[in-house]
Amino acid sequence: MLIISIKENESIDKALKRFKKKFEKTGVLKELRSRTAFEKPSVRRRTEIIHASYIQKKFATDNY
Repeated sequence: MLIISIKENESIDKALKRFKKKFEKTGVLKELRSRTAFEKPSVRRRTEIIHASYIQKKFATDNY
């Protein structure tokens, strides 16, 4: 369970934003979505390779 302590004179919007950021870092929602439908290991590996090549191309263009 995530616990966010609200600081003094902090708006609810800022506290909610911190909560959402912390929740996103845990990866619960991502894992839940991946478990809704079975994905073959070969398909999962293929998507990882495609994603990695995309990231590599993106950083290659940013560095030049």
